[in-house]
Amino acid sequence: MEKEGYISNELKIVAFKLKNENYGVPINQVLSIEKLQEFTRVPHTFDFVKGVMNLRGIIVPVIDLQKRFSIGEVLSESDARIIIVEAESITAGLLVDAAKEVISIDQDMIIDTPEIVGGPEVDYIHSVAKIGENDLLILLNLSKVLSLEEIEAIKAIEA
Repeated sequence: MEKEGYISNELKIVAFKLKNENYGVPINQVLSIEKLQEFTRVPHTFDFVKGVMNLRGIIVPVIDLQKRFSIGEVLSESDARIIIVEAESITAGLLVDAAKEVISIDQDMIIDTPEIVGGPEVDYIHSVAKIGENDLLILLNLSKVLSLEEIEAIKAIEA
């Protein structure tokens, strides 16, 4: 199965934590990883949009992935990071508990996500990779993390 960012035999993945789970996105969609910094709240936006930040002169919306996935909220801890990504012609910051490392994954380590996981509305999960003896890494499809309506709203924030 080939989806945006996952098309070679060996994949470079930026791994990060949400709650106690391991997640990853293709490194070719990551622009930078930033320490937690001040951002400005924007009224009348989705509750998972924490606000906007000024990143070297560029206004970047910040999305709390835990809130987006309805699994809690990222707390302001010293390990929290903002992963700046680009997908679907938008640049956004993903607020995560911790950015772990860049890892290489062979294509044969990736298994399709069983259909029962999250149901059909959870198409933002690309697949799952087996890493180590007992660890799994949930690979995200950044193009599906936000709905079209949410993408348009975030583009309006960027403008």
